[in-house]
Amino acid sequence: MNKFEILKKYFGYDQFREGQEILIDAVLRGRDALGIMPTGAGKSLCYQVPALLFPGITLVISPLISLMKDQVQALNQAGVHAAYINSSLSENQIAKALALAAAGQYKIIYVAPERLETPGFLHFARQADISMVTVDEAHCISQWGQDFRPSYLKIVQFIRILPTRPVVSAFTATATERVREDILCVLGLKEPEILVTGFDRKNLYFVVETPRKKEAYVKDYVAAHPGDSGIIYCATRKNVDMLYQHLAAEGVPVTRYHAGLGNEERRRNQEDFIYDRAPVMVATNAFGMGIDKSNVRYVLHYNMPQSLENYYQEAGRAGRDGEPAECILLYSPQDVMVNRFLLESKEQNPEFTWEELAAIRERDEERLRVMNYYCMTKNCLRTYILQYFGEKGNGDCGNCGNCRKESVERDVTEAAGHIIDCILEMHGRYGINVVAGTLAGDNRAKLREYGVSGYPSYGSLKEMSEAGIKEIINQMLMEGLLAVTPDKYALLKVTKAAEEVRNSTRAVLLKEWKKEPETAEPAKKGKSAAGKRRSDILNSRGLELFERLRSLRTEIARQQNMPPYIIFSDKTLVDMCVKAPRNKAEMLQVTGVGENKFARYGERFLEEIASFTGGVPGKFYFGEWC
Repeated sequence: MNKFEILKKYFGYDQFREGQEILIDAVLRGRDALGIMPTGAGKSLCYQVPALLFPGITLVISPLISLMKDQVQALNQAGVHAAYINSSLSENQIAKALALAAAGQYKIIYVAPERLETPGFLHFARQADISMVTVDEAHCISQWGQDFRPSYLKIVQFIRILPTRPVVSAFTATATERVREDILCVLGLKEPEILVTGFDRKNLYFVVETPRKKEAYVKDYVAAHPGDSGIIYCATRKNVDMLYQHLAAEGVPVTRYHAGLGNEERRRNQEDFIYDRAPVMVATNAFGMGIDKSNVRYVLHYNMPQSLENYYQEAGRAGRDGEPAECILLYSPQDVMVNRFLLESKEQNPEFTWEELAAIRERDEERLRVMNYYCMTKNCLRTYILQYFGEKGNGDCGNCGNCRKESVERDVTEAAGHIIDCILEMHGRYGINVVAGTLAGDNRAKLREYGVSGYPSYGSLKEMSEAGIKEIINQMLMEGLLAVTPDKYALLKVTKAAEEVRNSTRAVLLKEWKKEPETAEPAKKGKSAAGKRRSDILNSRGLELFERLRSLRTEIARQQNMPPYIIFSDKTLVDMCVKAPRNKAEMLQVTGVGENKFARYGERFLEEIASFTGGVPGKFYFGEWC
């Protein structure tokens, strides 16, 4: 078989997505590879297809049990023999799995990084024919990555002890240039094929809202999206429990997840969400990594996350099926203080030196600032994200909250000049609160203690509010006219670029919203701002058929105790409605239906379609389908 036959037979697709074939071909030629591809771009196929063509075993090193379980379940459903080795199995189960693997039973084995050091696994690895080692979620190998795992550093030692060095491939969805360099160096990739397909998730609608009552906003939003699956992230367990209780009292099928719950309750709640028994999940950031649920239609952040990496990874759990989805961040300035407290109370890794811990602390502070600027910017949110990850944005995506708002620009160059003068007079000894209070001429006790009334710039912007002055300071920080020290004090400094403002060769412009934001109350609009879903192509009869196929899928999922999306995705069900197949040959033309999936479920879905149509051909969609 060749790669196209593998793709069609096991995965039900006729062609590869952008970038997949480049990485697959490189790996099949025996070349190492690094793929930086956004969530939903099909990273797993880049190693699963070669794994089925290689003579030996492919080891996939993965950080989370839930991720392994989902991947292995999906592979076995597709007809690929796969297994996982992690702490959820007993030693007897692990020994049995390794014995079957050694006998050639499995082509792909998922393994936790900690398992690589155990004597039993090392013995197996030295004897086995390992064709490829794949590192999934490869950003975990970097101290600059948001989910750094010290155990990932030992992967390269494991590879070195193997009798023959296998092909090494690594994949991740979010990696800055610094993290990319770490992956290449730490894993020791040899002349790798490096592919960055881009970080843009065009189907995701990004917006930052500042509601006066966050709780009411969430309740209204969830009520306006009945039947949709969504995740609501909170910074603290207390907020998770509060929102969970309020939504449950409203009759919402909701569950929750945080580290304060027992293992069994967390497992049960996670399964309720994945199996759509409770399609709404309220959780801390302890939830979600490795969750492959494809039909999440929205991700709400009740609090601002600690970094843009965290935010993009968490928001990216929406719309994995490529359908439109909404990513809404509810911001309040207090979120910064909460996150700073959480960072200060974070448990430190004893393996790090004092210097390393100080560097990590500086990195965390810088990330928090970048995240805060995201919440305050009035420019394109998508462009802001893309630029952070080293990619160019066009400045107006048309599919984020800021791009959909009308704005006007106000020239604040004169005020910016006063701000620069004030910081220089203070010799960079104070942060934004003191600087803004000084310029506004405030007389509070702390400012009197600092003696700020003695500075020439005291009260020079007294016609403005402190909030208005801070807005200009933040704009100057985002433009690089000002900087802050890399510590929790964030003392303001003037950069060289500020000279252009002082000598009148550069203007400072501040965007202001012209009218009430278009998505200020999305819950009451009754219509998603994210765009059209594939199911929107279906006419009323098509939607009726779609719901019947969804019900059948749910019924099968419950019978087999597996997530519905592993049987068939919504995208596949929509394609069934469009093509209305009448036999096996036509069903195999539906995207996502491979031979093994047809053998398992094809006849039942054909029967349901035939029952609905009565064997009479009909058109169940509007316009053209592509």
